[in-house]
Amino acid sequence: MGLWYRMLENQDLEEVITVRVQDPRVQNEGSWNSYVDYKIFLHTNSKAFTAKTSCVRRRYREFVWLRKQLQRNAGLVPVPELPGKSTFFGGSDEFIEKRRQGLQHFLEKVLQSVVLLSDSQLHLFLQSQLSVPEIEACVQGRGAMTVSDAILSYAMSNCGWAQEERQSTSHLAKGDQLNRGKVSLCNPGCPGTHSID
Repeated sequence: MGLWYRMLENQDLEEVITVRVQDPRVQNEGSWNSYVDYKIFLHTNSKAFTAKTSCVRRRYREFVWLRKQLQRNAGLVPVPELPGKSTFFGGSDEFIEKRRQGLQHFLEKVLQSVVLLSDSQLHLFLQSQLSVPEIEACVQGRGAMTVSDAILSYAMSNCGWAQEERQSTSHLAKGDQLNRGKVSLCNPGCPGTHSID
């Protein structure tokens, strides 16, 4: 009985980081400045994170910036590759879905590295809606807030929690399996109801 209890205890202490890149949206559709951004939902019990749940929207070029920063700060630690860049706006559903999967894979690999996980810029990228220049200023101490304050401030504007709604079996996310649940996040960056696997 003692061994079984210790095994359960260890399972409770195991750190889990779940990240989902989903809900691609075309912004400024029809203009020369059209781009696609993606919702990044993060849920964790890891002590490495200030907020345990967050939801932000980021575009591809912000991922490119993040990868460069991580590589610069990580030294010899390899940083995962991003999906390829399109020479023109790849607005096809197939291209957008392939990129979404690539961005998800990138973040999953990044979050498995202890060295990369310690980078403040990664935390601000995932847990605040600060722009790239604002992230750089914050990390360099030139911002109005510390890294933790910026994340906590965003979490508070986010209502700080997610509310589960009843499962909807009639709603299918494009390219996804049947949604097992719905989560409503009070977040200006991720309005409305979003599915979480």
